[in-house]
Amino acid sequence: MLPDRRLLTGLVGLLATAAKVHAQACKSDLLIDDFSKWTAGTNNVDWLNGDDGSMNQIAASSGEVVFVPNPTGSYFYESFPCVAAQTQGYGGIRFTIQGPAGGSAAFELQTSSDCNTSGHNSSYTVLTGLTGQRQTITVPLIGFDNNPNYDAVVGLVWSEFSNTNVRWSIGNIAFVCGGDSTPPVSSTSLAPPPTTTTNTRRTTIITSTPTRTPTPTPTSGVCSNLLIDDWESQSRLTFLNYNAMAQSTSDDGTMSSIVVSSRRVMLTPRNKESYFYSSFGCLNAQNKYGGISFRIRAARGTTFDVTMAYFDKCGSSTIKTVTQTSAQLKWTFDGTERLYWFPFSVYSGLDITKLDLIYFSNFNAAVILGPMSFYCGSTATEYIAPAAVSSAAPPRQTVATPVSNAKAMVIDNFANKDTNSLGEWHGGDDGMTVTFGNNMITIRTNDSDLGWNTQLANKCADMRSYASAYLHIAYSGSNKFSVAMQQHNAACDDQIKPYPETWDSLEAARYASASDIYMPINHFNINLTRAIGFNLRGFYSTDPTYITKIEIVDKVPSGWTMPNKLPSGKLVFSCTRPNSFAFAIDDGDPKYSQRVMEMVKQAGIPVTFFTVGLPLLDASNNLSKVYKEMAIRGHQIALHSYTHPKMEGLPDTAAIDWEYNNDIGAVKQVFGGMTSNYFRPPFGTEGARMRQQLAVALKTPNPYIVGWSIDVEDWIWAESDTPEKQLDAFKRDLKKGGNLVVMHYLYESTIKLIPEFIKLAKATGKTMMRVDQCMEDPNAPPL
Repeated sequence: MLPDRRLLTGLVGLLATAAKVHAQACKSDLLIDDFSKWTAGTNNVDWLNGDDGSMNQIAASSGEVVFVPNPTGSYFYESFPCVAAQTQGYGGIRFTIQGPAGGSAAFELQTSSDCNTSGHNSSYTVLTGLTGQRQTITVPLIGFDNNPNYDAVVGLVWSEFSNTNVRWSIGNIAFVCGGDSTPPVSSTSLAPPPTTTTNTRRTTIITSTPTRTPTPTPTSGVCSNLLIDDWESQSRLTFLNYNAMAQSTSDDGTMSSIVVSSRRVMLTPRNKESYFYSSFGCLNAQNKYGGISFRIRAARGTTFDVTMAYFDKCGSSTIKTVTQTSAQLKWTFDGTERLYWFPFSVYSGLDITKLDLIYFSNFNAAVILGPMSFYCGSTATEYIAPAAVSSAAPPRQTVATPVSNAKAMVIDNFANKDTNSLGEWHGGDDGMTVTFGNNMITIRTNDSDLGWNTQLANKCADMRSYASAYLHIAYSGSNKFSVAMQQHNAACDDQIKPYPETWDSLEAARYASASDIYMPINHFNINLTRAIGFNLRGFYSTDPTYITKIEIVDKVPSGWTMPNKLPSGKLVFSCTRPNSFAFAIDDGDPKYSQRVMEMVKQAGIPVTFFTVGLPLLDASNNLSKVYKEMAIRGHQIALHSYTHPKMEGLPDTAAIDWEYNNDIGAVKQVFGGMTSNYFRPPFGTEGARMRQQLAVALKTPNPYIVGWSIDVEDWIWAESDTPEKQLDAFKRDLKKGGNLVVMHYLYESTIKLIPEFIKLAKATGKTMMRVDQCMEDPNAPPL
């Protein structure tokens, strides 16, 4: 449901400047692949290449590989021995590419810290302006994000193809000497990912030096820049369509992509009809604000229009517009990020007492915008965004690592694609790319909701004898994921809901060296008599993870520093109170909120509402009024994030905290200081970091992370030709013993089925109650 969240950071410099990094004369080009060895799965330097099964179709012919990308995310990679490209005098990487006219793709440069070190870092560029014909381009070895080490290049990856289910090709890949020609396509640097939705990419932006020193935002008591949008959140912008003023902003689906990264947004137009706007809400700027400023990064020759709209009368539907082209504003671009602005005076006839919105249109290329604000007076100043701050985690402590008397057990050495070393099932979730080879798996995923499972038993495994032992994972590559140990339900029956009953997740990076992960089994807070297995999940980088062994050992290496276990809350999927049942309803369309309230009132049942914070603060949608009335009537109000992202897919703990703290603040503001220890992760996406930070944000070691055991699947069926299948899904999970519901009031078809859902639940004879009541929370109101 989330949009493509590739996180972009800027434009690559001209190829001519690449000559500055050359350390010696280059003797000849280095051919990596002309696909003459494609059937062997190797390239011309006898190293692996391929797509790991991610493409719909792929084949090689006549010096190129031809493929059809899959909508769920595809890539093609080339690996090779470490190339000291800078020292050897290579100026760029040349290849042929053919894609749809106007299409784009991401190009990843994988580098290591040096040619004697394993693993790699990723740097990106976006290729745009494809002609539809096979063309040769040279990407300069300069200007990639993250300051890669051009003297230790170990791989190349093409991904994030703008058009799927159509034919693409890549061919004749080589490092080239010097580099005198300008590439015929534009290159835009791209930051590396986490996972979120589909093709998520995140990193810290390295901003260029401004063309002049910006004036800091004035302190309290003096006019300060009024922020329009700082691109703080991808989901705020493209899921909820709010800017920082809590006003509407959108492209109405006209752009090829809108991607947020570290307070920058990249707008990639689909065609000349693409546009983007941000509303002000009938703002009076007179005698206070003199114009609008923002940073822009765009390729040389980029043009677009900037329209200012204003109301004839606040509250009316009549608006008037005045347009200036970027050329009329005397804006020129050269691929570097600079501060740009315009005074309102250049817009003839603009009524600045009733400003409605700013509207960008008529793009001829992609544009990256930085924080946009109204500046005070006649001198343009820049909005300086505050530094991202993460809530302080408990101090890191080290714990003892005693030797266990447990017998060592190899769980998985990846010798078999279907079963692990115990003869039990292992495998990845649908959509995850997992490649086997030489007793190793390679995991790549762009979705933090997907995981790799390896089971201990097909029923329940009693692991109490291993309570003092350690889980060991031998790995290389990325450690940006969680490790969960899963617990079966009391019947040890996977046909009974919930399955798994729960799990606890630990953050791999906290327990890792560059090659090994050691986790005390007793750090997993589950019932060890009902263990199922381990699940690697919550990947928040698309950098690959290579794993050669998963085992349980009796001791850790000498000198190993083991961190303390951090509080990670209670992950629940079903009610614990006997004969209880809870409707837990997530936010939806405000226009349906009153009807939902009346339905639960007529049914005479208490429910729990998980609310998204930002819409709750929007006075225009009436949500806060409805929810306050629901709270007065005894319904539970709980947390559901501020803008509804996949929490574990966010790039860092500062981004996770931003969601929690703003959501908590919104609930306190609307409900007079009230808060809640109950949180439902958007999309159900869970991982160690979001659990740990929730405990910090709520100042309690045991907040509830609430899942579900009944899913009406409104997200699948509500707008389909068979919306009645929502009822079938409810009945299916109810029959399996489910007693905790997830649903939304986003769709008319779902609203109409609510009375039937309630009727079926009551027919079980169970008592309807709030989630906190069904969890036997001593702080819940009495039944």
